[in-house]
Amino acid sequence: MSIVKINVLEVPAETRETLEKRFAARAGAVESSDGFEWFELLRPVDGTDKYLVYTRWRSEEDFENWLKGPMQAAHTGRQAGGSPADHPHGGEAPKPAASGSTLWSFEVVQQAAPKQA
Repeated sequence: MSIVKINVLEVPAETRETLEKRFAARAGAVESSDGFEWFELLRPVDGTDKYLVYTRWRSEEDFENWLKGPMQAAHTGRQAGGSPADHPHGGEAPKPAASGSTLWSFEVVQQAAPKQA
């Protein structure tokens, strides 16, 4: 069965818009990764500062491969194979929008989908 990774991001109110814009700018980046199944960015609505980044993968190995390749390139602000000089900010990565993060890991043991009409 699949695995789920939830990155819990602590995002101060003043950087929420920045975080959401950065995710929107990277839309589609994870979807082509081998073993990728699902992504959702969840905005808090109950007064907490925690965003949840939900990803679902075919296997732990697929997730690890993504971490070592495409995700690492995305978080350094460059494409795989690029150099820091390729970054639009003159080689410096932008300041993180989140002030902290925790990664939760789960195995899918049951699932359901809406019934088809």
